[in-house]
Amino acid sequence: MSADQALPASTALERDAQQASNSHKDSTGHKVAPSEIAIGVVIGRMSEYFDFFVYGIGSVLVFPKVFFPFLEPLYGTLAAFGVFALAFVARPAGSILFMEIGRRHGRGVKLTTALFLLGGSTAAISFLPRYDQIGVAAILMLAAFRIGQGLALGGAWDGLASLLALNAPKDRRGWYAMIPQLGAPLGFMLASSLFAFFLVNISMDDFIDWGWRYPFYVAFAVNVVALFARLRLIATQDFTMLLDQSELNPAPVAEVFAVNGRFILIGAFAPLASFALFHLVTIFPISWIVLYTQRSAGEFLMVQFVGAMVCLATVVVSGLIADRIGRRRLLEVSAGLVALFAIASIVAPILFEETATGQTIYVIVGFALLGLAYGQSAGAATSNFAPRYRYTGAALTSDLAWLIGAGFAPLVALSLSSKFGLACVGVYLLSGAACTLLAMRFNTPETREA
Repeated sequence: MSADQALPASTALERDAQQASNSHKDSTGHKVAPSEIAIGVVIGRMSEYFDFFVYGIGSVLVFPKVFFPFLEPLYGTLAAFGVFALAFVARPAGSILFMEIGRRHGRGVKLTTALFLLGGSTAAISFLPRYDQIGVAAILMLAAFRIGQGLALGGAWDGLASLLALNAPKDRRGWYAMIPQLGAPLGFMLASSLFAFFLVNISMDDFIDWGWRYPFYVAFAVNVVALFARLRLIATQDFTMLLDQSELNPAPVAEVFAVNGRFILIGAFAPLASFALFHLVTIFPISWIVLYTQRSAGEFLMVQFVGAMVCLATVVVSGLIADRIGRRRLLEVSAGLVALFAIASIVAPILFEETATGQTIYVIVGFALLGLAYGQSAGAATSNFAPRYRYTGAALTSDLAWLIGAGFAPLVALSLSSKFGLACVGVYLLSGAACTLLAMRFNTPETREA
């Protein structure tokens, strides 16, 4: 892409960021190092997942009582999970909308708008009145801000992860593919620890009255930090040149579907083992603990915090293993392990249902498997896209994978388990593992990357 075809520079904010970047240039003239891209990726993903988990945890601990008090606890939680799914429905539209913003106004405006919308939507939820104060208007505003989160998550796609993958050494692609995935456990650790702190240190009445609002306040500050960490890279001329050399610019959606529609579908189904497991060890277990056990939610969140630490370690391990046996092989192996975990959940659901020890084992083992499977899920099929289509293809693939595999997972899992028992959760997870294995079979040798 020539200089006169490049995306437009954004605003004074981008120019300020570029000046800040230039002021940090070393004596060799180097400005954008792979390590800087990696840091920007991790910070950006962590902020997105923090918003995601703050809302998810709030859907279990807070929203049934604050926004759906007229329903029984189970149905109030199911209603909250229904609103939770709205973001995943809106996310593909957000990707398309913000790609157009990026084409017209530049990457800096696109990213700034998306992250302010994300942080603003999350923070605004903390100011919402309760249902018993303004009635159904409270639910409508909650849904509107949730849709805002979904649109913003689609717009927050910045090409950093794809740039890392394209510039990775051939024998280190698994390592570079896992770096963006570190944001998920880090985001959950921050969100769960904040909620656990308030649950443990204040009364439940105070928590429902005002304590739950603080994690939502924090979201705006986290997104501002993420904005400047990423904008400092995106605003630089060096970064723009790297993107342009790799052809990592938005392509027309219709064209991408026409040329690479098959790969988008493969990419949407390939990570379903990890995406199904994702919610079944994070959001869903909290709902079961709150509704059907006497265990403290704050204590259980700290168990999940430990599980997220294990997940963080196994994400790193996934990069090391993938560089030895190949990303595709690791995805197949991890999907097989998830299937075994699902079968164990079907055969012995009483472990989670009845005992704190069983619940802890379920969470820790589940998080460990999640790290192995999720660590390489981002590169499952995006390597199939030609560079010209990779930016748009990767964004749409991710959006559809989250919509199909995760958006309705808590709602489906809680609905089925409340009627037929926890064994249904294992069946649901087993279906996700089967989808991953089938998708990898269709990822043909001439197109797939080891």
